[in-house]
Amino acid sequence: MGKSAKIVILTGAGISAESGLGTFRDEGGLWAQHRIEDVATPEGFARNPDLVHGFYNARRAQAAEARPNPAHQALARLQAEHSGEVVIVTQNVDALHEAGGAAQVLHMHGTLAGALCGACGHRWDAPLEMQTGQPCPACTAPAGRPDVVWFGEMPYFMEEIYAHLAEADLFAAIGTSGEVYPAAAFVDEAHLAGAHTVELNLAPSVTASRFAERRFGPASETVPAWVAELLG
Repeated sequence: MGKSAKIVILTGAGISAESGLGTFRDEGGLWAQHRIEDVATPEGFARNPDLVHGFYNARRAQAAEARPNPAHQALARLQAEHSGEVVIVTQNVDALHEAGGAAQVLHMHGTLAGALCGACGHRWDAPLEMQTGQPCPACTAPAGRPDVVWFGEMPYFMEEIYAHLAEADLFAAIGTSGEVYPAAAFVDEAHLAGAHTVELNLAPSVTASRFAERRFGPASETVPAWVAELLG
């Protein structure tokens, strides 16, 4: 890989699991206690906003306690030391990439740190605890919600992400299940652009066979080793 190669990295819940933030499928984790339809859809929020706010308040508190692990720090190192562009796209709503030193992370599923007005679309910094009927600072409508992309909603930054994938020389997916679209198809977009593709995961994802290279193990071990190789 050339020194000025463009690297595009997609991260999922698996990169934050070792920082104590559970994935969708963890037994006994926050997600396991609720149906996705109840806490991660616009319909669920319309039905029971108290439940949804309570769920995200708990996730926000948990994320505030979490610390970046060696995988987050290794990607920040790659951004700092690689002479080409390194773009980090994440499905995660935590801020562990930023805490680990990464810059300009594209949060395609939004962020726990943000609040969104369901009426006018204004965004602001979320308090640690959001309440039902939270007034919007811009239009005053009692329509505050977490600035998180729910199932059935369009992820953020898609145009920008596809433009990066079209220019990628190397595409890596780290800690992703391969079950959530459109992110699961990024490997195909990168492959079409001629990029080398690599999956780094605890175990093979459902899309593992679509990657040219696969590395399995805890992210805190595989990611720093991979970054060290890239930086030579």
